[in-house]
Amino acid sequence: MASYKPKNILITGAAGFIASHVANRLVRNYPEYKIVVLDKLDYCSNTKNLLPSKLSPNFKFVKGDIESADLVNYLLITESIDTIMHFAAQTHVDNSFGNSFEFTKNNIYGTHVLLEACKVTGQIRRFIHVSTDEVYGETDEDAVVGNHEASQLLPTNPYSATKAGAEMLVMAYGRSYGLPVITTRGNNVYGPNQFPEKLIPKFILLAMRGKTLPIHGDGSNVRSYLYCEDVAEAFEVILHKGEVGRVYNIGTKKERRVIDVAKDICKLFSMDPETSIEFVENRPFNDQRYFLDDQRLKNLGWSERTVWEDGLKKTIEWYTQNPDWWGDVTGALLPHPRMLMMPGSTNFDSEDSKETSYVSGPNQTRMVVPTPKGGSSPQKQSLKFLIYGRTGWIGGLLGQLCEKQGIAFAYGKGRLEDRSSLNADIQNIKPTHVFNAAGVTGRPNVDWCESHKTETIRANVAGTLTMADVCRDHGLLMMNFATGCIFEYDAAHPQGSGIGFKEEDKPNFIGSFYSKTKAMVEELLKEYDNVCTLRVRMPISSDLNNPRNFITKISRYNKVVNIPNSMTVLDELLPISIEMAKRNLKGIWNFTNPGVVSHNEILEMYKTYIDPKFKWENFTLEEQAKVIVAPRSNNEMDASKLKKEFPELLSIKESLIMYAFEPNRRT
Repeated sequence: MASYKPKNILITGAAGFIASHVANRLVRNYPEYKIVVLDKLDYCSNTKNLLPSKLSPNFKFVKGDIESADLVNYLLITESIDTIMHFAAQTHVDNSFGNSFEFTKNNIYGTHVLLEACKVTGQIRRFIHVSTDEVYGETDEDAVVGNHEASQLLPTNPYSATKAGAEMLVMAYGRSYGLPVITTRGNNVYGPNQFPEKLIPKFILLAMRGKTLPIHGDGSNVRSYLYCEDVAEAFEVILHKGEVGRVYNIGTKKERRVIDVAKDICKLFSMDPETSIEFVENRPFNDQRYFLDDQRLKNLGWSERTVWEDGLKKTIEWYTQNPDWWGDVTGALLPHPRMLMMPGSTNFDSEDSKETSYVSGPNQTRMVVPTPKGGSSPQKQSLKFLIYGRTGWIGGLLGQLCEKQGIAFAYGKGRLEDRSSLNADIQNIKPTHVFNAAGVTGRPNVDWCESHKTETIRANVAGTLTMADVCRDHGLLMMNFATGCIFEYDAAHPQGSGIGFKEEDKPNFIGSFYSKTKAMVEELLKEYDNVCTLRVRMPISSDLNNPRNFITKISRYNKVVNIPNSMTVLDELLPISIEMAKRNLKGIWNFTNPGVVSHNEILEMYKTYIDPKFKWENFTLEEQAKVIVAPRSNNEMDASKLKKEFPELLSIKESLIMYAFEPNRRT
């Protein structure tokens, strides 16, 4: 079979993991080929991955999106492209469960744009479409023969379904229009430069930080892993020797359980697997096994070169030498990451980079100018929070957290109900997110609201709605700190039953005017798709001198009621609110620790950890009613939605001990 010789290759998604290794290999090995790489620089892309190629005369980087038909057509024509290697895709399965439409848009529509451009220009001699072994679905556990290229496609998650859909388009354009297509389906790949949402780099970085390694389910799922350089060589072989119209599996017969991968990494870091591995909630669906028959590719002369032990050692060595390659990856290291679809790093650290900048979108593209020498490349989008409620407890703590995490922030100067001043704040500060921790809770408590109803409405209803509306006009997500004091125990949610109020339940407590306004505004905010409502209850922190701290309050009362309630430990949950902003989470969330704790249980802890001589008395709700103006809400909130998103979230009693009482222990 004659070997194919390309001239001008377009590689999509080339600042990502696998494609960057392929691009660097082709630039290095074939100086006579012109390699044009196209990448929109999503969160898992990094131009540093292409540093080995940046000064090569046969290399050109273009920042742009494959969904832009004008840009793709322009590149094919002006660069005389005759070969496309299409890697660009959203690939992380966890993300696909929470953002499936983005996968359809990138993986199917983006591929369709490329195919149509190839049809229109009529100059493409090879179109290599990069797919995945996951399109086959689960392989039987006892199967001794892997899926071959003619096996039925049975995808089981949104990611693999979009890749299978893209394959159907590729096949159709090959048959209908004679496009010279080749498709590859590969096993898992590992090695240097991989974004740490994937299993192996995640485990390595966690081990480097002395953290436990989270395994979905029981760790029995089986995967096959290929080292990145072996995979880059496979694409090199397919490019030159692959037969048009064929599908090629890129695989290995050497399989490993996820638990064994974790144990191998523990061994190389001298960690005890028994204490260093934790089992977390499984994915909604997690295929047990993928197993490929790769004989067709072997017939072209390719074979796996890197044994697992050597590849893993090389990968660990690279990450230990480059721990900050990806910047802040805290969100990616969670057991169930939901990364934002945000730009990745675009900084070639040399003034000689031949980067070309484009302004591109799905419907328009116009070339601007090549980046001049000494000019600055666009940087990764940074977070910047605009916080309202500077003098409040939660607003003040948010600012401290931003300082600690290195997140740029500013406090809003405008009043919530003043639309023009909110617009001015946003125009001056240019935030990525807005946090609303302002509002009226009462001075010193909610009883104040009973005699100041118009002021309460102005802040809690009119102000909050105005801010949501202004944020929507500016395309900003508003993180809104609300309250869970809009429910009370009832027949369907009796005290002590463990049945908590869910996010979708209708508020049933109107005993206080404060609660009435908060329930009212929450219902209206449902009409805004840019709001994340966080229902806080009876907030607690490690600062036992703060008079707003629920522990401090009840420890100073002469008498207390004794009712179990859901509560919010701010030391644990406020950092989660920042992570929720990073993930662009929306809708209503019960923002409490799971479970309930009673007044007496808290005071028993206070006695154990703080003051062994502390004493208190109880009184009934009827007796309490005689000394307060407005009734108080008592309820249990169902925190399962938050717990599912953040499996590490502690129960209320565990969190109280860890964050409030242990740091203040005096006994």
